[in-house]
Amino acid sequence: MFLAKVEGSVVSTKKDANISGRKLLILRPQLVDDKDPTKFKPGSNTVIAVDTVGAGVGELVLFTQGSSARLAPNMKESPVDAVVIGIVDTVDVFGKQIYSARQE
Repeated sequence: MFLAKVEGSVVSTKKDANISGRKLLILRPQLVDDKDPTKFKPGSNTVIAVDTVGAGVGELVLFTQGSSARLAPNMKESPVDAVVIGIVDTVDVFGKQIYSARQE
């Protein structure tokens, strides 16, 4: 599993029937900053993921990739490589809270 910030969405009117009706989100993976482990730094890439939990732009989410993505509910037959599986409430690193959804 990975952490990411939702940066936007993708609309595709023509797509595989197994993902028809599914919301697609643009995710920017978040890394704990090596220089300051009390903060995140954005990754350099973005990922398109199927949303299974109703996440929105600006939220911090948990996502999974690869064969694990197809283990999410109703994804077994879907041609997906990334799936949002949770919306994050808080993140603690070394006993210090570095993220809280309430602060956003």
